[in-house]
Amino acid sequence: MGKVGIIFRRELGSYFATPLAYIFIVIFLLLTSVFTFYIGGFYERRQADLLPFFDFHPWLYLFLIPAIAMRLWAEERKSGTLELLLTLPITLRDAVLAKFLAAWAFTGIALALTFPIWITVNVLGNPDNGVIIASYLGSWLMAGAFLAIGSCMSALTSNQVIAFILTVVVCFIFVVAGSALVLDFFQSWAPTVLLDTIASLSFLTHFTAISKGVLDLRDLMYFLIMIAAWLFATAVIIDMKKAD
Repeated sequence: MGKVGIIFRRELGSYFATPLAYIFIVIFLLLTSVFTFYIGGFYERRQADLLPFFDFHPWLYLFLIPAIAMRLWAEERKSGTLELLLTLPITLRDAVLAKFLAAWAFTGIALALTFPIWITVNVLGNPDNGVIIASYLGSWLMAGAFLAIGSCMSALTSNQVIAFILTVVVCFIFVVAGSALVLDFFQSWAPTVLLDTIASLSFLTHFTAISKGVLDLRDLMYFLIMIAAWLFATAVIIDMKKAD
Protein backbone atom coordinates (compact mmCIF):
# COMPACT_ATOMS: atom_id res chain seq x y z
CA MET A 1 0.00 0.00 0.00
CA GLY A 2 3.03 2.30 0.15
CA LYS A 3 3.03 3.25 -3.52
CA VAL A 4 -0.75 3.38 -3.57
CA GLY A 5 -0.63 5.68 -0.55
CA ILE A 6 1.78 8.08 -2.24
CA ILE A 7 -0.43 8.48 -5.31
CA PHE A 8 -3.52 8.60 -3.11
CA ARG A 9 -2.16 11.54 -1.09
CA ARG A 10 -1.05 13.34 -4.25
CA GLU A 11 -4.43 12.91 -5.92
CA LEU A 12 -6.45 13.83 -2.83
CA GLY A 13 -4.31 16.91 -2.30
CA SER A 14 -4.80 17.94 -5.92
CA TYR A 15 -8.56 18.23 -5.34
CA PHE A 16 -8.04 20.88 -2.69
CA ALA A 17 -5.30 22.65 -4.65
CA THR A 18 -7.95 24.26 -6.86
CA PRO A 19 -11.30 25.94 -6.12
CA LEU A 20 -13.08 23.03 -7.84
CA ALA A 21 -13.19 20.92 -4.68
CA TYR A 22 -14.65 23.69 -2.57
CA ILE A 23 -17.19 24.59 -5.25
CA PHE A 24 -18.27 20.95 -5.47
CA ILE A 25 -18.63 20.62 -1.70
CA VAL A 26 -20.64 23.85 -1.41
CA ILE A 27 -22.94 22.81 -4.26
CA PHE A 28 -23.38 19.33 -2.79
CA LEU A 29 -24.21 20.67 0.68
CA LEU A 30 -26.55 23.30 -0.75
CA LEU A 31 -28.44 20.81 -2.92
CA THR A 32 -28.76 18.20 -0.17
CA SER A 33 -30.21 20.87 2.12
CA VAL A 34 -32.65 22.10 -0.51
CA PHE A 35 -33.81 18.60 -1.41
CA THR A 36 -34.13 17.57 2.24
CA PHE A 37 -35.83 20.56 3.81
CA TYR A 38 -37.81 22.03 0.91
CA ILE A 39 -38.45 19.56 -1.90
CA GLY A 40 -38.43 16.56 0.45
CA GLY A 41 -40.81 18.26 2.90
CA PHE A 42 -38.68 17.43 5.95
CA TYR A 43 -40.73 19.53 8.39
CA GLU A 44 -44.11 18.76 6.83
CA ARG A 45 -43.57 15.01 7.26
CA ARG A 46 -43.17 15.39 11.03
CA GLN A 47 -41.07 12.24 11.22
CA ALA A 48 -37.66 11.98 12.85
CA ASP A 49 -35.73 10.33 10.03
CA LEU A 50 -33.52 11.27 7.10
CA LEU A 51 -35.53 9.54 4.39
CA PRO A 52 -35.95 12.76 2.35
CA PHE A 53 -32.19 13.32 2.62
CA PHE A 54 -31.13 9.91 1.30
CA ASP A 55 -33.94 9.51 -1.25
CA PHE A 56 -32.36 12.12 -3.49
CA HIS A 57 -28.77 10.86 -3.31
CA PRO A 58 -28.90 8.67 -6.43
CA TRP A 59 -30.15 11.61 -8.46
CA LEU A 60 -27.65 14.05 -6.99
CA TYR A 61 -24.82 11.62 -7.65
CA LEU A 62 -26.01 11.18 -11.22
CA PHE A 63 -24.64 14.62 -12.11
CA LEU A 64 -22.22 15.51 -9.32
CA ILE A 65 -20.13 12.33 -9.27
CA PRO A 66 -19.44 12.35 -13.04
CA ALA A 67 -18.10 15.89 -12.57
CA ILE A 68 -15.46 14.44 -10.24
CA ALA A 69 -14.77 11.30 -12.22
CA MET A 70 -14.42 12.91 -15.64
CA ARG A 71 -10.96 14.25 -14.83
CA LEU A 72 -9.49 11.04 -13.42
CA TRP A 73 -7.90 9.80 -16.66
CA ALA A 74 -9.12 12.15 -19.38
CA GLU A 75 -7.08 14.99 -17.88
CA GLU A 76 -3.99 12.78 -17.62
CA ARG A 77 -4.34 11.75 -21.26
CA LYS A 78 -4.99 15.26 -22.54
CA SER A 79 -2.09 16.83 -20.61
CA GLY A 80 0.29 14.03 -21.59
CA THR A 81 1.06 13.09 -17.99
CA LEU A 82 -0.43 9.61 -18.36
CA GLU A 83 2.74 8.34 -20.01
CA LEU A 84 4.80 9.85 -17.19
CA LEU A 85 2.59 8.24 -14.55
CA LEU A 86 2.93 4.83 -16.20
CA THR A 87 6.72 5.10 -16.26
CA LEU A 88 6.85 5.39 -12.47
CA PRO A 89 7.82 2.25 -10.50
CA ILE A 90 4.18 1.36 -9.81
CA THR A 91 1.79 -1.08 -11.38
CA LEU A 92 -1.18 0.03 -13.45
CA ARG A 93 -3.41 -1.63 -10.86
CA ASP A 94 -1.91 0.55 -8.11
CA ALA A 95 -2.39 3.73 -10.16
CA VAL A 96 -6.03 2.94 -10.95
CA LEU A 97 -6.77 2.00 -7.35
CA ALA A 98 -5.03 5.03 -5.84
CA LYS A 99 -6.76 7.55 -8.10
CA PHE A 100 -10.13 5.93 -7.43
CA LEU A 101 -9.60 5.84 -3.66
CA ALA A 102 -8.64 9.52 -3.64
CA ALA A 103 -11.83 10.45 -5.48
CA TRP A 104 -13.85 8.17 -3.20
CA ALA A 105 -12.28 9.71 -0.10
CA PHE A 106 -13.04 13.20 -1.40
CA THR A 107 -16.66 12.18 -1.94
CA GLY A 108 -16.71 10.73 1.57
CA ILE A 109 -15.51 14.06 2.96
CA ALA A 110 -18.32 15.89 1.17
CA LEU A 111 -20.83 13.34 2.49
CA ALA A 112 -19.46 13.60 6.05
CA LEU A 113 -19.90 17.37 5.96
CA THR A 114 -23.67 16.86 5.85
CA PHE A 115 -23.54 15.92 9.57
CA PRO A 116 -25.46 19.09 10.61
CA ILE A 117 -28.55 17.56 8.96
CA TRP A 118 -28.05 14.44 11.11
CA ILE A 119 -27.68 16.63 14.20
CA THR A 120 -30.83 18.56 13.26
CA VAL A 121 -33.00 15.44 13.09
CA ASN A 122 -31.65 14.32 16.49
CA VAL A 123 -32.46 17.69 18.02
CA LEU A 124 -35.99 17.67 16.62
CA GLY A 125 -36.80 14.05 17.40
CA ASN A 126 -35.56 10.61 18.32
CA PRO A 127 -34.45 8.94 15.06
CA ASP A 128 -33.09 5.45 14.58
CA ASN A 129 -29.41 6.37 14.26
CA GLY A 130 -28.54 2.81 13.28
CA VAL A 131 -30.64 3.21 10.15
CA ILE A 132 -29.00 6.57 9.45
CA ILE A 133 -25.50 5.10 9.78
CA ALA A 134 -26.46 2.25 7.43
CA SER A 135 -27.85 4.78 4.97
CA TYR A 136 -24.63 6.79 5.03
CA LEU A 137 -22.66 3.61 4.36
CA GLY A 138 -24.97 2.68 1.51
CA SER A 139 -24.71 6.16 0.04
CA TRP A 140 -20.92 6.08 0.17
CA LEU A 141 -20.80 2.63 -1.45
CA MET A 142 -23.16 3.82 -4.16
CA ALA A 143 -20.96 6.88 -4.74
CA GLY A 144 -18.03 4.47 -5.14
CA ALA A 145 -19.90 2.56 -7.83
CA PHE A 146 -20.67 5.83 -9.64
CA LEU A 147 -17.00 6.81 -9.43
CA ALA A 148 -15.77 3.43 -10.70
CA ILE A 149 -18.02 3.76 -13.76
CA GLY A 150 -16.79 7.33 -14.22
CA SER A 151 -13.18 6.16 -13.98
CA CYS A 152 -13.79 3.68 -16.80
CA MET A 153 -15.53 6.27 -18.97
CA SER A 154 -12.75 8.78 -18.31
CA ALA A 155 -10.19 6.20 -19.47
CA LEU A 156 -11.99 5.91 -22.78
CA THR A 157 -11.40 9.50 -23.88
CA SER A 158 -9.19 12.53 -23.44
CA ASN A 159 -12.24 14.81 -23.56
CA GLN A 160 -13.65 15.48 -20.08
CA VAL A 161 -17.03 16.59 -21.44
CA ILE A 162 -17.45 13.33 -23.32
CA ALA A 163 -16.35 11.41 -20.23
CA PHE A 164 -18.96 13.29 -18.19
CA ILE A 165 -21.77 12.54 -20.64
CA LEU A 166 -20.84 8.85 -20.95
CA THR A 167 -20.76 8.49 -17.18
CA VAL A 168 -24.15 10.15 -16.76
CA VAL A 169 -25.71 7.88 -19.40
CA VAL A 170 -24.28 4.62 -18.00
CA CYS A 171 -25.07 5.55 -14.39
CA PHE A 172 -28.58 6.62 -15.37
CA ILE A 173 -29.19 3.15 -16.80
CA PHE A 174 -28.06 1.53 -13.54
CA VAL A 175 -30.22 3.90 -11.49
CA VAL A 176 -33.50 3.63 -13.42
CA ALA A 177 -33.23 -0.15 -13.93
CA GLY A 178 -34.85 -0.62 -10.54
CA SER A 179 -37.40 2.18 -10.78
CA ALA A 180 -41.11 1.41 -10.73
CA LEU A 181 -41.53 2.87 -14.23
CA VAL A 182 -39.03 0.46 -15.80
CA LEU A 183 -40.13 -2.58 -13.79
CA ASP A 184 -43.81 -1.94 -14.56
CA PHE A 185 -42.96 -1.82 -18.27
CA PHE A 186 -41.30 -5.25 -18.16
CA GLN A 187 -43.76 -6.75 -15.71
CA SER A 188 -46.55 -6.88 -18.28
CA TRP A 189 -44.73 -9.31 -20.57
CA ALA A 190 -41.33 -10.35 -19.18
CA PRO A 191 -40.81 -13.49 -17.08
CA THR A 192 -40.15 -13.08 -13.37
CA VAL A 193 -36.54 -14.19 -13.75
CA LEU A 194 -35.79 -11.37 -16.19
CA LEU A 195 -37.63 -8.88 -13.99
CA ASP A 196 -35.60 -9.91 -10.94
CA THR A 197 -32.37 -9.73 -12.94
CA ILE A 198 -33.09 -6.19 -14.11
CA ALA A 199 -33.98 -5.08 -10.58
CA SER A 200 -30.86 -6.74 -9.15
CA LEU A 201 -28.64 -4.63 -11.42
CA SER A 202 -30.08 -1.36 -10.15
CA PHE A 203 -28.39 1.00 -7.73
CA LEU A 204 -31.83 1.92 -6.41
CA THR A 205 -32.73 -1.65 -5.44
CA HIS A 206 -29.63 -2.19 -3.31
CA PHE A 207 -29.35 1.33 -1.91
CA THR A 208 -33.01 1.36 -0.86
CA ALA A 209 -32.53 -1.94 0.96
CA ILE A 210 -29.49 -0.62 2.85
CA SER A 211 -31.17 2.71 3.65
CA LYS A 212 -33.87 0.78 5.51
CA GLY A 213 -31.18 -0.30 7.97
CA VAL A 214 -30.83 -3.83 6.60
CA LEU A 215 -27.15 -4.55 5.93
CA ASP A 216 -27.60 -7.60 3.72
CA LEU A 217 -24.29 -9.03 2.50
CA ARG A 218 -25.74 -9.31 -1.01
CA ASP A 219 -26.32 -5.57 -1.20
CA LEU A 220 -22.86 -4.75 0.13
CA MET A 221 -21.22 -7.23 -2.24
CA TYR A 222 -23.18 -5.80 -5.17
CA PHE A 223 -21.54 -2.39 -4.78
CA LEU A 224 -18.10 -3.84 -4.05
CA ILE A 225 -18.28 -6.11 -7.10
CA MET A 226 -19.46 -3.21 -9.26
CA ILE A 227 -16.51 -1.12 -8.08
CA ALA A 228 -14.01 -3.92 -8.68
CA ALA A 229 -15.41 -4.77 -12.11
CA TRP A 230 -15.38 -1.21 -13.42
CA LEU A 231 -11.90 -0.54 -12.02
CA PHE A 232 -10.66 -3.70 -13.72
CA ALA A 233 -12.23 -2.44 -16.96
CA THR A 234 -10.46 0.89 -16.40
CA ALA A 235 -7.08 -0.82 -16.14
CA VAL A 236 -7.75 -2.89 -19.27
CA ILE A 237 -8.73 0.19 -21.29
CA ILE A 238 -5.72 2.21 -20.15
CA ASP A 239 -3.42 -0.68 -20.98
CA MET A 240 -4.96 -0.98 -24.44
CA LYS A 241 -4.84 2.75 -25.15
CA LYS A 242 -1.49 3.66 -23.60
CA ALA A 243 0.18 3.41 -26.99
CA ASP A 244 -2.24 5.92 -28.53
